[in-house]
Amino acid sequence: MSTSRRQTVNRIREWINLRIYDSKIPAIRLLRYTSVPLSIAAVVSLLLSHGFALEPDQKAWVDYLLKTTIGFYILKYVVEFFYSFSPLQYLKDSRWEGLLMGYMTVNILSFNLFGVEILSTLGGYLGIEQLDAFFMVFVQAYFLLFVALEIGKASRLLPMLRLSPPALLVSSFILLMIVGTGLLWMPEMTKSGTGLSLKEAIFTSVSAVSVTGLNIIDVASTLSFKGKFVVMVLIQFGGLNFIAFASIFAMLANPALGTRYKSLLQANYSSDSLEGSVDLIREIFRFSFFFELGAAALLFFSWGDLEFAHIGDRIFYSLFHAISAFNNAGFSLFSEGMAHPALAYNIPLVVVIGVTIVLGGLGFTTIHDLFSTQAYAARRRNPWIHLHVNTKIALYAALILIPLGALFFAALEWNSTMLGMDQGHRVLTALFQSITTRTAGFNTVDFGAVALPTLLILIVFMFIGGSSGSTAGGIKTSTFALVFVNALATIRGRKRVEMFHSTIPVELLNLAMSAFLFSASSILLGIFMLTVTDGHIGLARLAFEEVSAFCTVGLSTGITAELSTAGQTILMLSMLVGRVGTVTLAFALTSRKKESHEYTYPKANVQVG
Repeated sequence: MSTSRRQTVNRIREWINLRIYDSKIPAIRLLRYTSVPLSIAAVVSLLLSHGFALEPDQKAWVDYLLKTTIGFYILKYVVEFFYSFSPLQYLKDSRWEGLLMGYMTVNILSFNLFGVEILSTLGGYLGIEQLDAFFMVFVQAYFLLFVALEIGKASRLLPMLRLSPPALLVSSFILLMIVGTGLLWMPEMTKSGTGLSLKEAIFTSVSAVSVTGLNIIDVASTLSFKGKFVVMVLIQFGGLNFIAFASIFAMLANPALGTRYKSLLQANYSSDSLEGSVDLIREIFRFSFFFELGAAALLFFSWGDLEFAHIGDRIFYSLFHAISAFNNAGFSLFSEGMAHPALAYNIPLVVVIGVTIVLGGLGFTTIHDLFSTQAYAARRRNPWIHLHVNTKIALYAALILIPLGALFFAALEWNSTMLGMDQGHRVLTALFQSITTRTAGFNTVDFGAVALPTLLILIVFMFIGGSSGSTAGGIKTSTFALVFVNALATIRGRKRVEMFHSTIPVELLNLAMSAFLFSASSILLGIFMLTVTDGHIGLARLAFEEVSAFCTVGLSTGITAELSTAGQTILMLSMLVGRVGTVTLAFALTSRKKESHEYTYPKANVQVG
């Protein structure tokens, strides 16, 4: 475009802007105020249509409301485009929304003028009958995203609630569990159409959000596709942390997050700085979705001779197990779990899931340090920059604990639960169980048949768990490492604790010991309560179940559904406390008001041992 023509266009646009300026704010405000209740009504309608068997007239009303909402969004997009001071820039910034609105407009015109629905016709030509159905899922997700963005805009009101960051963290998980319970309680979430009982819905929701994997129902045979999809979404939200999702929406709506909000992200993901914690959130999403989609693609081609009804089931099963593995959830869409013969002896499948579990359990700061292009480039430019101490602990812990756990499992179960397998499969089974025991919850053997010594060893590995800032549970490998080296330094008479040529501050050592004692005490209390409510089952199996729940592992000897309602309630509380307890404790201890310590009392001589 020539300079003179550009100037002419700019003058015309400026003239238009001046004429519409006075009406811009009222018009945009009216659209915004109208969009929120209309979107919420559309979301509620979607929930009703998916959660209940509606009558034809009720379905017609839902369709009418959805079409009205779509029409409103098309109008809203056009009006915002008209009132934009720079229309071309607006089109660039909202190109994906523009493509969606453009398709909807063309599709509406095509259907009303010619009776042709574009995607249905295209799907018929391509032989993909579900193409239009997949697109409707996308459109429905768009409504959910819009409501989430509006919630994100409301996040600026969080300081007015005067909630401490630990309280905000706990509240977010409880809110997500309540929402998950409501969704799973709807009749259409089960194959029978009768719905789960309230207790079953609560337990399944808590287990999914806490990425544990314990169940009192058979997910594979009880839940419908809709129910399984809800469980998958709850796992994703719970694994990556609902606060992380909320922070993304808040940053989209209000990039200038307050220091108090960032401090929660810093504590939760062990970031070195407040600004770095926000950048880390972006990295978390990029890496997580990359690994999950990569694992799903590999699983798609690794099912072997296992038959699926159609390709859509194969895609969903691949995605579900990839998300469940990366988030260390342990949920499976097979009644026997990974112990299903078609899976346990499928070497590529077991390897893909095992590697995905390890990646999810390394921790997001470790993944960032290992795979981030910025971190890699910085190490190449500056050879004196090394991996962070946290990264080294995570890597060394994985390299030590995985072979050690496999060795223990193989030594104790070689001629019992693994009897009948060839040597190669026994080695693979031992390695996989060592990987999954520390938090993932998948099993390729029947844990109800595992010997008592093996259960005791597995309890120790479940208690240690995965790395800090990861989807894993347990006290975390860094906590265990600090407690161990502190004890070792005390025995050797050293005044300082050092790891990888770095001095560990006393504050961190005290924090690790606090987390260790908090977790151990909580588990012992849970075991005691279970012996009161379900003592007839036996101490060893109850202890294994409690450690599995608190450390969000999900392995079970098969007693979860046999427990009384009180016992199952204890497990639910353990899953919730285990998921957020150590992080909340750490934040509470590190964010207390600083006190003056410029004085000392006389030293006391206390006998130890």
